[in-house]
Parts: sequence; structure tokens; C-alpha cells
Amino acid sequence: MHIFTNPHFDFLRWRWHAIILSWVIILAGAFVIFTRGIPEGVEFAGGTVVIERFDQAVNEDQVRQALDAHYPGGGSDAIVQATGDPATHMMMIRVPHVGAESGASLSTTAQQVEDALRQANLGTFRREGAEIVSATVGGELKSKGIWATVLSLAGILAYLAFRFQLSFGVGAVVATIHDLLITLAFLAFFQYDMTLNVIAAILTVTGYSTNDTIVIFDRVRENLRSHRRESMNDVINKSINQTLGRTVLTAGATLLTAIALYVFGGEVLRGFSFTMIVGIITGTYSSVFVAAAIVTFWNRKQMRPSAAATTAPTEAAGQKQGRKPRRARAS
Repeated sequence: MHIFTNPHFDFLRWRWHAIILSWVIILAGAFVIFTRGIPEGVEFAGGTVVIERFDQAVNEDQVRQALDAHYPGGGSDAIVQATGDPATHMMMIRVPHVGAESGASLSTTAQQVEDALRQANLGTFRREGAEIVSATVGGELKSKGIWATVLSLAGILAYLAFRFQLSFGVGAVVATIHDLLITLAFLAFFQYDMTLNVIAAILTVTGYSTNDTIVIFDRVRENLRSHRRESMNDVINKSINQTLGRTVLTAGATLLTAIALYVFGGEVLRGFSFTMIVGIITGTYSSVFVAAAIVTFWNRKQMRPSAAATTAPTEAAGQKQGRKPRRARAS
């Protein structure tokens, strides 16, 4: 299946525009993270999450007022959010832990939340689910998530430096870091919780983006051997155009799957699917523009000579070798 017929797009022409756009998004994301932060899920922050299904419509303010009035720790630090289909009247309530982090103390928190709702006469309800994580466990999960990301980047750099060139490895790692920063920026923009599902999506995107970059770099390596007289920029542009159909098909199919998860996967998979959507788009974009741009910047002092510069000395040498000596005329 061919989407493009002999494409000849000059992608490197737009590398500076792409880099400026990326910096704008990254800086805007850094500002939002600094001012508002990225909400941490219960896995990292620690706390109790209770999902209650009410038989009648209840708004978030009513639940907060009930916690303020009847919950032992008060409702000032609680997070109340409607979840699922509005017709189901489900509320997600997350409260931090207070006091000892023993098993009995943790298990009674959900019951205290439900007691506060009953005392406020919000109608009948039933528990749909509960999740309890201590702050200690949350800190360990956060540390492991960071180390998993760092070690994956180190492994990518080592593999590509060994398999291709150091400049290719640096380009792939910079593009992957770019993808992580852009993804974190969009998580901050839309205030999605940083959960283990989101961490799994980030690591998945890391591998997906790297695979896309390797496909392009592998074609670059082949073209460097078969097009020795072309410049590095021409070889990279040719390689991106040659793999463009494959890139669009792979990214498009994966993106459709992530969109389906976002629409039909429910609240539990919403953060995971949103991260995948942003990561797939960003990963494809960075493989074409960012990774290739880093390679050209790295090799800008080692540009391959043009065809004219290489053929001229060769022709001159051939003419010199093929010239026959003149014979002396008889006097």
C-alpha cells in the first residue's frame, strides 16, 4: 500500500521552525508545572480513593460540604470529581492519609468517607471501588518510575551508539527527551493525574518513538553507502521521504487505537490513552524533525562533499593517466 508516490519533501528546511515550536510548548508546560503542578495519583501521593455510585444526582460541591462537616480530617485537602457517564451519578473522592500508616488505619479511611456522606443525607449510594496506598509506598513507586525512565534512555543511547553512530544515538535520545517533555507539558495543560498507567504510557511512547527513529536512521545508513557523493542533508531528506509511507501508516494505525481507548476505555484508561495520543503524535514529529536535525547539527563540520566536488578531481586524474607521451620528431 503506497500513500505517497516518490515524495520529495524538504523536511530539514523546517527544522528550525519545528525546534522553535517545541521550545514554546516545553516552556509553556514548564510554567504550568511550576505554577499549578501535575496532580499526582494515589499511587504516588498516597491516600484513599473511593468511587461511589449515587441513586440520585449529586454535585461535587455537595460532597465537599459533606466532607467538611463530617469527615474527621475535614474536606479541605480532599479531591472530589465526577467520573464515568453522568447518568450513573458516580463520584470519585480522594483523601490524603492522616495519622499512622498501619493497615487498620488505612482501611478505615474509606469507611469514614462513607459515614460522612450518610450523615449529610445525600441519598443512598454504594461503593463501586476503592484504592488505598500509603505515602511510603507512593514514594517508592515514584522513585522506581523515574529510574525506569532514566535507565531506558541510557540503554537507547548505548544501543544506537553501538549499532549506528554516536550522533545517531544522541539524536534519538534528544528526540526521546523532547517527547517526554512535550507529553508532560500536555499532562500539565489538561491536569491529568500522574499515575502508574501514565508512567506505563510514557515508557511505551519512549519505545515507540525510538523504533520510529531507528527505522529512519537505518535507511540513512544504507543511503550513506549507496549515495556517497550526496551531502548529509540530502541523504537524510531522501531517507525520511523513503520511509514516510511506513511512518504515516504505523503512526495512523496506532493513533486510531489510542483514540478508541480514550473514547471507549472509560475513566480508568483516560490518562493512559491521552498520554498515548500525545506521545504518538509527538514521537512521529520528533523522529522526522528533531532527531534528524540533531544529526545534521552534529555533523555540520563533516558534511559530505557534493557530486561536483568529487567528480572533478577524479576526471582530472583519469585524463592525466590516460595521456600518451609525445614522440620526438626526427630532424
